[in-house]
Amino acid sequence: MKSPSPTLSSPVVQPWWNTQQPSGMPVRRYHRAGPLEPHRPSPRTWLDRPLDRAPLWSSVDLRDGNQALANPMDQRRKRKLFDLLLRLGFKDIEVGYPSASEAEFDFVRHLVAESCIPDDVTVTVFTPARPELIDRTFEAVRGADRAVVHLCHATSCLWREVVFRMTPSEVMALARQSAERMVRLADRADGDVRFEYSPETFNVTEPDFALEIANTVAEIVDATPERPLTLNLPSTVEMHAPNVFADQIAWMHEHLDRREAIILSVHPHNDRGTAVAAAEFALAAGADRVEGTLFGNGERTGNVCLVTLALNLFSRGIDPQLDLSDLPEIRRIVEECNEMPVPPRHPYAGELVFTAFSGTHQDAIAKGLTDLDRQAAEARVPVGELPWDVPYLPIDPKDVGRSYEAVIRVNSQSGKGGIAHVLRSRWGLDLPVELRVEFAGVIQRITDVTGVEVEPDRIWDTFRAEYCTVGDPSAIPADDAEDPVEPLLARLRARGVRAEVDQLTPATAAGASKTEHACYARVLVEDRPVWGVGLADSHRAAVVLAVRAALHRGGAGTLRSDSTPHLAGPRETVR
Repeated sequence: MKSPSPTLSSPVVQPWWNTQQPSGMPVRRYHRAGPLEPHRPSPRTWLDRPLDRAPLWSSVDLRDGNQALANPMDQRRKRKLFDLLLRLGFKDIEVGYPSASEAEFDFVRHLVAESCIPDDVTVTVFTPARPELIDRTFEAVRGADRAVVHLCHATSCLWREVVFRMTPSEVMALARQSAERMVRLADRADGDVRFEYSPETFNVTEPDFALEIANTVAEIVDATPERPLTLNLPSTVEMHAPNVFADQIAWMHEHLDRREAIILSVHPHNDRGTAVAAAEFALAAGADRVEGTLFGNGERTGNVCLVTLALNLFSRGIDPQLDLSDLPEIRRIVEECNEMPVPPRHPYAGELVFTAFSGTHQDAIAKGLTDLDRQAAEARVPVGELPWDVPYLPIDPKDVGRSYEAVIRVNSQSGKGGIAHVLRSRWGLDLPVELRVEFAGVIQRITDVTGVEVEPDRIWDTFRAEYCTVGDPSAIPADDAEDPVEPLLARLRARGVRAEVDQLTPATAAGASKTEHACYARVLVEDRPVWGVGLADSHRAAVVLAVRAALHRGGAGTLRSDSTPHLAGPRETVR
């Protein structure tokens, strides 16, 4: 059944406020009807079905992912990735395509012969529907306690007619003969060999034919609830919206003869960029299992990303049943094995996905983190025991092995909230609002000149150089009854310099500032407000150093170690 000819349609008329013009691209070549339209479930009950548990995850990194690499993995890289999958908690791993090459065959034999497969892990091996390749595949898993042989062949009209030159009845005969051969070989095997069947290109196969061939294979292998058939339904090339794929899965789920004896699996590809959505919809529509790869490696635009899909569940309070608590290390190993980088904006795992440069984003994140700290202090519990609810961050970066240091990074797009967050998170300084605004202007001038990101250490150095005067706290009188600030101001006034403290904000300090006390002083010098900051091991010393710094910045004077004032030259004050 060929696709209908393109329909010539009239130009789209946009609303008056949409001034876009026709692109000139040959859009009429790409009319494609949804293959399941005559069988669409009515109503779509799966739309409102919430997910409440993780599916059975099946990693195909070592087969589907490997065959998409420019440099396929050698045995060392494959073993390293296999060991990673075990540590993450995968119990269903497709380990290779043993009939494709000696290297593939040897790796499967290595896993079996060296007893590398844990008792609770099932390995799968892939085979096309050719007798000699099926035989070679069974030879590869000889001696395994438990394995699944995965039979795959294309079933859609386009592939039948153009690629294989086969009729539907010939394709059905191929499935029947291949399944019967697998059953005979499994009966002779030493271990427990079970079956997986994929009608490749399922998503563009006529629904009735896909159902008939799936039921036929399930009957031949005598699928039972105690010995189920894994029926894997791939969107081999993603061609429709994810809801269409889910409709297909829902229809198969409702019409399969031996549904209770079938593990209904999906294998979404990402050609339209919606593989994750298609997988989530398919699970709601009745799927039990998902095949995919870590970070989505695969042919063309890749397979569904299991990390993204699992952490989507995690972000909704559903246990993914995979340990993804150290994403940086997982990413490092996968990048080494695939010899491909994970993009910086890849969901959850990318280097920049928890990073905000925008000032408005930084301000919201900083306030959210501060509010969590407040709630934890009031409840007297660790922050990690509170429900996570921070603007712009769907999950706590620390739950996947990331630190807060990279959450907010400063460049020309940043604002006062982000800069203040860097000082608070790294050096324990919580600046008054007016000082935040002022210091943001200082950093903005740096980014305007350099045009690049300002690292935290440079922010810290700039802050100290601008607002902190180096002084000797030991020269400050220790008698609490004596106020060292007012006599200083009095001496300055006697010399004709009008200066008075307008605001003192004492605070604690922590972190890398290596001091216990901080003070933010706002001093009026000739009626002009000037800020200074003191950092010291005592409250008294911090106050004095803050006032000294403000006076110095305001050009009113500084103090030598003997506390004798002298006039300083004028200095530009940042407003």
